[in-house]
Amino acid sequence: MLRKLLIKMTPPQILVTGFALIILLGGLVLATPAASADGEPLDLLDAMFTATSATCVTGLVVVDTGTHFSVFGQFVIMVLIQLGGLGFMTMATLIALVLRKRISLRERLILQEALNQSSMEGIIRLIRKVLLYAITIEFVAFVLFTLRWAFDLPFGKAAYFGLFHAVSFFNNAGFDLFGGETGKFSSLTAYVDDPLVNLVSMGLIILGGIGFIVLSDVAEYRQTRRLTLHTKIVLTTTTLLIALGALVIFIFEFTNPATLGPLHPLGKVLASLFQSVTPRTAGANTIDIGAMRQATQFFMVILMFIGASPGSTGGGIKTTTFTILVGAMIAMIRGKEDIVFFRNRLARDRIYKAITLTLFALILVVVVTMLLTTTEGRPFLMILFEVTSAFGTVGLTMGLTAHLTIFGKLMIMLMMFLGRLGPLTLAYALGPKVEKELYRYPEGKITIG
Repeated sequence: MLRKLLIKMTPPQILVTGFALIILLGGLVLATPAASADGEPLDLLDAMFTATSATCVTGLVVVDTGTHFSVFGQFVIMVLIQLGGLGFMTMATLIALVLRKRISLRERLILQEALNQSSMEGIIRLIRKVLLYAITIEFVAFVLFTLRWAFDLPFGKAAYFGLFHAVSFFNNAGFDLFGGETGKFSSLTAYVDDPLVNLVSMGLIILGGIGFIVLSDVAEYRQTRRLTLHTKIVLTTTTLLIALGALVIFIFEFTNPATLGPLHPLGKVLASLFQSVTPRTAGANTIDIGAMRQATQFFMVILMFIGASPGSTGGGIKTTTFTILVGAMIAMIRGKEDIVFFRNRLARDRIYKAITLTLFALILVVVVTMLLTTTEGRPFLMILFEVTSAFGTVGLTMGLTAHLTIFGKLMIMLMMFLGRLGPLTLAYALGPKVEKELYRYPEGKITIG
């Protein structure tokens, strides 16, 4: 019965169902007494919210992870983060490869959809690389974090913290365990001017956010001596957004006594860079986001909406989508018919998809923000920030998450789910099967602008 149902389902439908089942199972486990530090079961809705946030690698939390959950509960969250970041199909493929089972054509189609690839060619080889890169990067970060935090914590606890945060930050989840050490919901604020913690954390976030396709391309550069157009656009856009973001945050927050003001010059630079990197769907922070100036907070909303890159552990409309939109604007201003990057012309379907995805995402954010301004009774910018953070699977907050109403929690959960899978994936999963049109209507003209 189950096999017949799976055969009838399309790859997007299987992805949506798979993520929903993982969230449901994770939420039920987190609602058990064993998952709580005090033995009192967490409210089912809050448990589901936490499971959704972990599986969708977001980081928004209604209870402090470091103080509320037991070691078992924290381990469950870490597993959900890894499953959500790498994708349950990737993990299933790993098990199949270990057991030397054949990967069917249908499973390859699902993997193609999960990794946002345009073809199935080399998909299993890419999966092997994804797993190798993830394990290697997380292990190196685990060692570095452990060595650093061993100065502040018992070695066993430092190693545990190192493992949890290596997994969390590489998967752009933003969950942290420092609530019991530096105060609830404090994230990495105690390490605002610590070079090692900042650089390792930013490295994890960036490597997890640029996408496994780019990592593979860069790793093979010494053999191929070339980079694909996708990699060039992702690396260029990511670098420019981080540099611009750090500059804007540095300028606007330089004299703010609640953020950058008290820090020494190196601390100001590190904090500006970190807060520019973290909206790329990471969710960790080293200064109080709620204490930032409104101009900075709104700028971070824009960064969160753009998000990470395709085929990564992050959300948002993606860097490539943003670049296509900017390219379309420049081409129109210059009177050019084609969008050209690095001497390559973009196909029309890529442009249409970018426009569709952006409008879809914008409508979602606007509608949910309007609804929550009615139910939550909080400032507009605080709600917009929260909704965009959920859609971009970022996890940053101005302090609203723990005070959400039941309706607010449900809407933020929906936004996290949509943000992780992508609005178009859900639309394809719920919509009718696309059929090729047998005819075209005559061309018409309307006035623009």
